[in-house]
Amino acid sequence: MKALLLPALLLASAATAAPAPHSAFLTLDTHLDTGMSFARPGWDFATRHSYANDIAQLDIPRMQDGALDGGFFAIYTEQGPLTAKGYANALAFARGRSDLIGRTIAANGKAIAPALTAADARRLDKAGKLIAFKSMENSYPLGEDLSLLAEFHRRGVRLASPVHSANNQFADSATDTAKWGGLSPLGKQWVKEMNRLGIAIDASHASDAAFDQMLALSTRPILLSHSSLRSTFDHPRNLDEGRLKQLAAKGGAMCISTIFMSTMNMTPARAEVFGQYEHSDKLTPAEQAEMVRKWRALDKTEPMWAADFEAYMTMVLRAIKVAGVDHLCFGADWDGGGGLAGYEDISALPKVTERLRAAGYSDADLAKMWGGNVLRIVSAAQN
Repeated sequence: MKALLLPALLLASAATAAPAPHSAFLTLDTHLDTGMSFARPGWDFATRHSYANDIAQLDIPRMQDGALDGGFFAIYTEQGPLTAKGYANALAFARGRSDLIGRTIAANGKAIAPALTAADARRLDKAGKLIAFKSMENSYPLGEDLSLLAEFHRRGVRLASPVHSANNQFADSATDTAKWGGLSPLGKQWVKEMNRLGIAIDASHASDAAFDQMLALSTRPILLSHSSLRSTFDHPRNLDEGRLKQLAAKGGAMCISTIFMSTMNMTPARAEVFGQYEHSDKLTPAEQAEMVRKWRALDKTEPMWAADFEAYMTMVLRAIKVAGVDHLCFGADWDGGGGLAGYEDISALPKVTERLRAAGYSDADLAKMWGGNVLRIVSAAQN
């Protein structure tokens, strides 16, 4: 009901100086990796889990706790070989993950429903339902057949990135040695097809050169679904302030992540348990419980990130200063390695609103950053 409440709350706020509560805003996160848990034996999206007893940072009850109205559930496909067999395997996986997300949302239809447009999101919000967009993290499963983009559009994908952590047939990754000098020839065609179909372009994980070329070639504003500032931590995965200004100048937005605000402490023990998590669909409930126990023990002795919530808010406030409230949004990378000390799961979102209010940002500003900017870019992609 946020979309109905917010105009009245904004008027009341202006008259009485009482700020709207966090729950009044249509709040979206642009990168939710929770699909990895949808396949876990015994795991239920509708059941409340906790930071202490489960690896997932997101479920329907905690979405309600944190007043997260929805977001983009990612079809993430691990990068593999650039071969016919590699492409075929990846395509089968991506189709399966898309189906799994669809089935899970449908099975919880009383609480959450799929969205294809910004109008859908607002309609669902008015009806009191959570919102499920689909995104595609890494276009590797398309192989060299761009007609497959239309298939994933039919499957509901409304946001997609060309590349992940290693170079592929479309683009150079931010975390690999340059092969194409940005986008490949096929990657440039990918941009055109994304624009034609009305799928928003996600530049997270792309190299600087690939970002520059997507920004130049796209006829629609682009988005970074889960990225941090390079001025906060000098890592190629992060966006520098000059490029953030260029993104804003062309109507795009960066959704602020919690990752790569420090060196990733991927020790051998952490790598082992992270690998188990990425393939947790093959673990029994007892094996999953042991995985969680190991993960939480490592959080105490060798945490993956050195940053905390205070550092995160410092970065958020700097990014707003650089880009403006019309070009910021949120994509913390929940269930994909995100989360920090003091900001461990989705139920903590109201803390961000509290800090933004303390910094002087208005209800109108917050409405843009929590969901309005994302829906504007989704709409622009489709028009």
